[in-house]
Amino acid sequence: MPEFKKLTAELMDERLALPTGDPVRLLIDTDTANEIDDQYALAWALLSPEKMTVEAITAEPFSFAHHQPELLKAERAIEEGSRHKEHLVGGFQGWIDRLHAQGRRAADLSFVGPAEGMELSYAEILKIYDKLGMPSDGKVFRGAPRYMTQPEDIVASDAVDTIIDLAKSGDAPLYIAAMGCVTNIASALLKAPEIIDRIVVIWTSAYPSSSPHCCRPSLNLVQDVHASRLIFDSGVPHIYLPGYHVGAQLKISRPEMEAFVKGKGAIGDYLHHLYTHNPLHDMFAITNREQRTWVIWDIINIAWLINPAWVPTFLTKSPILDDDLYWQHDEGRHMMREAHDVQRDEIFLDFYAKLAAAAT
Repeated sequence: MPEFKKLTAELMDERLALPTGDPVRLLIDTDTANEIDDQYALAWALLSPEKMTVEAITAEPFSFAHHQPELLKAERAIEEGSRHKEHLVGGFQGWIDRLHAQGRRAADLSFVGPAEGMELSYAEILKIYDKLGMPSDGKVFRGAPRYMTQPEDIVASDAVDTIIDLAKSGDAPLYIAAMGCVTNIASALLKAPEIIDRIVVIWTSAYPSSSPHCCRPSLNLVQDVHASRLIFDSGVPHIYLPGYHVGAQLKISRPEMEAFVKGKGAIGDYLHHLYTHNPLHDMFAITNREQRTWVIWDIINIAWLINPAWVPTFLTKSPILDDDLYWQHDEGRHMMREAHDVQRDEIFLDFYAKLAAAAT
C-alpha cells in the first residue's frame, strides 16, 4: 500500500463530525442488483435533496460465487453426518437443508461473476432514476469489472475517475456512500492518494470492530479483502456502519410494503415488486416468503446523512483486519466513527413519508 498522508487531528475531527447544515455532496457507490436494499437507499437519497446532493452514482461488482465451494463442502459434510463442523457455521447448514427440501443441490445454483454483477447494477441504477422520473444523464458510471488481486492493484473504471474528479472539485468534501464492496473507492485512493483528505467514506459491512466474530460472512467485505483492508488502513475518514447487529435491525415486512410502499407512484410500485420478487429468495431457497421480513441493509448509509441521531455513532480507533478476517486492535491507529445502533422506526417513517410525497 502506498504511503498516504496523515490527516491532522483537527482535520480528521472535522471530517468525522456529524453532518449538519447545508446538503452534503454525495457520490453513491452501489451493487444495486445484488438484492433489493440498494434500490430503496437510492430512491430515498434522490428524494432527500434537502440533506444531500447526489452528484454521481457508480456501479460496483458483485458475486456470490465464493459461496459455492463452501456450499459443496457443507453438503458433503451433511450427507456424511458431520453437521457440526466449523464450515457449517454461518447458515450453510440451513441453506443446504432448504435446497434439499426443494429437491435441489448446491451444484444446481448458478452465480453471476463480478463483471456481470457490475453491469446488472449499472442497469438497475438507471431503472431507479427512470421510476423516479429523474434524469440520469452524466450521473451514472460503470465501475470495476473485477476485484483487486493484490494490495496495490488499481482496477481502472469510469467510477474511479469520477470519484477522483469529484473529490478534487468543489469546496466541500465529497461523501461516498459505499453499499457493497469498496473496489472502486480503494482503486481511486491508490490512483490518486492526494484525495484522502477530500473524501469521507460511509461504508456498511461486517461486524462491529469490538466483535470477536470472523467477518467472512459479510459479502461487502469478503468479496474484495484487499480493498476492504485499505479502507481501514489508509487513514481515509471513515464512517463505519456495521451490518450485523446494527444495520440488521432495518427489517421491513410485507404488510408494511402493502400499506406504505405499494401504490406510491412508479417507484413505490417497483420497490414493492422487488420485495415480492426478491432474487435472493430463490438462491437461498427461502420458503414462507409472505410471512418473513427482509433487511433493507443499505438505507443505513442514507439514514446517517439525513439524521445522524437515527444511527448513533461513537469515535474509536480503526481496527486491523487480519489474514483470517478477524478484528485486531492497536492503540496507535487513526480514528474512525462507528455506529452502534439504529432508530429503526424513525428511519422508515421518513422513508415512507418521502415516497408518499413524491407520489402526489
